[in-house]
Amino acid sequence: MKLNDITIKDIAERANVSKSTVSRVLNDLAIVNPKTRKTVLEAAESLGYQANVFARGLASGRSMTVGVVTQKIGSPFYDMMMQGVIQGFTGTGYSPIFVDGQWEQSTELDVIRTLMGRKVDGLILLGGDISQKDLDQLREQIPTVVVGKDVAGWEGQCVYVDNFSGAYDATQHLIEFGHREIAIVRGIIHHQDAIRRFQGYAQALADASIELDPDLVLDGNFTAQSGIIAVNSLLMRGKSFTAVFCANDMVAYGARLALQRKGIRVPEDVSIVGFDDQAESSYVSPPLTTVRQPGVEMGVVAAEGIVQLMQGGTCEFPVMNAELQRRESVARITSQ
Repeated sequence: MKLNDITIKDIAERANVSKSTVSRVLNDLAIVNPKTRKTVLEAAESLGYQANVFARGLASGRSMTVGVVTQKIGSPFYDMMMQGVIQGFTGTGYSPIFVDGQWEQSTELDVIRTLMGRKVDGLILLGGDISQKDLDQLREQIPTVVVGKDVAGWEGQCVYVDNFSGAYDATQHLIEFGHREIAIVRGIIHHQDAIRRFQGYAQALADASIELDPDLVLDGNFTAQSGIIAVNSLLMRGKSFTAVFCANDMVAYGARLALQRKGIRVPEDVSIVGFDDQAESSYVSPPLTTVRQPGVEMGVVAAEGIVQLMQGGTCEFPVMNAELQRRESVARITSQ
């Protein structure tokens, strides 16, 4: 007998019960005597029965799938969050469908529409840049959790770290090591993460009575290439700086490469700090001082939370800590 040919009738005959009893057990639709339930499940397992999830979904009105919109498939940080989502769904019966928003608002909206056309039961948005209006409308149509953003009015449906405090701690660490000329390569200028990280940087400078120099503020887009371009711009303008705070680790990798190409040593000549703590950051040369976002943990709690929402419950997410990881890419300034 082929596995796909096994039916409820076969299981009923093996377990010596009615087909309706088998249906109730397999679909968990009613209370069944524990002994009978065990007999049915053992019979199904012995026959190698595999539930037709699609058919079950048609009957129950659920697809047992959740759409997960990431922003860059292949990005180490987003990969960590996706791995966490997979872990969080383990044992729940739900399966994630991953799509890529590519950091483009129109693309993100398009892939969300595609997912909803496939009748997913819920949505997890990893990062992203769609408007507050679109988010609010989306939430009215389908259970939704946002990861990596603090959205106004979405208390209990957002998983995020304190980007302000993380950036503040990173900048303060550089200041404690004697740095005063600290450049920053920001992320996408209107992205909330980038805004909060810049605010943390600016506040740390202010608290140390260091005037913010607009010439040391450079725009990036969370890519390594933007780190290269930003550092090259500083060097071409002859702008003096002893440290660079980068919007994320990818930008830091690019900044380090640009310095290395010009014969500028890290950290002996210029110190670098990143944000995210990607797995590679412990092993680059020199190992990167960075702010750790718990990407895997964020994905896990997002998956657990969306399951609660889809089942008619509520969820509460604590603000997750962004912890500074001190490594060898920062050196102390002994003299100016």
